[in-house]
Amino acid sequence: MKKLINYTPSTATRLFLGLLPFALLLLVYMGASEARLAENPNDRLLPSLTQMGDAIERLAMEPSKRTGELTFWQDTQSSLIRLLSGVAIAALFGLVLGLLTGALPVLNAWLAPLLTVISLIPPLAVLPILFIAIGLGEASKITLITIGIAPFIARDIQRSTQQIPTEQLVKAQTLGASTLQILMRVLLPQIMPRLIDAVRLSLGAGWLFLIAAEAISSTDGLGYRIFLVRRYMSMDIILPYVMWITLLAFLFDYLLGLLNRRLHPWSEGTNA
Repeated sequence: MKKLINYTPSTATRLFLGLLPFALLLLVYMGASEARLAENPNDRLLPSLTQMGDAIERLAMEPSKRTGELTFWQDTQSSLIRLLSGVAIAALFGLVLGLLTGALPVLNAWLAPLLTVISLIPPLAVLPILFIAIGLGEASKITLITIGIAPFIARDIQRSTQQIPTEQLVKAQTLGASTLQILMRVLLPQIMPRLIDAVRLSLGAGWLFLIAAEAISSTDGLGYRIFLVRRYMSMDIILPYVMWITLLAFLFDYLLGLLNRRLHPWSEGTNA
């Protein structure tokens, strides 16, 4: 009999096992919801799937009486613009800082300690400072996301740069490459796959900072809507919004992974 540690499931079995926990959770929720609603039809803690579907259909298909916009899609658009803007700025900043401090010892000695200290500051602790200094507009929300994940990306890129074999740098210098050429043609191509992976790992934190900023100061967005309707215990809206955020996060992670495999197929073995 084959030992369990040596058993590798087939593709179909792997898919079944992956979907099984979600199916079980759904069945448990449906049973609990039905039981609570049978006891109290006005119960708002565990709404039925039909109630959640009706609530989201109303927000997604019926224009808001206040703004005339489709609330669900407007919230999604606003949140995605903030998230993608903050992540893009953080990725660019993290790439440049991480590459330079990882490749140039003089910059490492100068900036690495500061980067380490900044990475230890809880980003949410500086949110009031951002609101005071920048205001309550979009800039403060995007800045919070950038501050929250840029140090992580920078330190990751820094370590990855330092792990590149010194022999490559010596060979490039032997062939007459300048510092800029080494950075751009030797180090940068090898760092790009790690940058995409770092962005994937930081997306969860990015969503956290986005929702926190929207909950405190915003007039639209997924986080804003969740915290707005919680005062009415509108779980028929909160739960679908949470599931929608989770789905968006999964899609971003999947697409970034697919992009990495397409652009840098050689890096899979290295990452493994």
